[in-house]
Amino acid sequence: MGNRHPRPSIRVGRPDEFAGLRSIEFEADRLFESVGIGPFTNEETEDHFDQAALVLVAGDPPAGFVCVELVDGIPHIWQLAVHPNHGRQGLGRALLGATCDWARREPFDAITLTAYRDVPWNGPFYESLGFVVMDTLTPELWAIREHERSIGDDDFGPRVAMRLSL
Repeated sequence: MGNRHPRPSIRVGRPDEFAGLRSIEFEADRLFESVGIGPFTNEETEDHFDQAALVLVAGDPPAGFVCVELVDGIPHIWQLAVHPNHGRQGLGRALLGATCDWARREPFDAITLTAYRDVPWNGPFYESLGFVVMDTLTPELWAIREHERSIGDDDFGPRVAMRLSL
């Protein structure tokens, strides 16, 4: 009985932790290589943390994070990453839940993200939490998808923009 893993503490990330968050991102992104995606360069990460509307971390020291920016006035999950050593313990769901709580308090009525449609821990994971694939993209979200295409992200499999109504 009971939860196998205690509920992780979620808190706002500190600027002095951003370098460590980049290493979590790097390790989490390596999981994609097992399905033929990557390797990623993660060259743009630093700016996203420094310019984010919200950075939440799970644990102290952090074992995972979510970085949120505003895209067309809507919270957009730029990155949700959990270190593989801490995977499958509910950290991603907890980070996403805390992000939704923040968005509702602000108040926003939706959250967006982009994901690999067919990678089990990516598109299908977000679908299981209520995200739906968007047929029509807002201008800034369209620009994000165009950027992803330009750096070859679509070469590894279909990517989609998704939205969760709050």
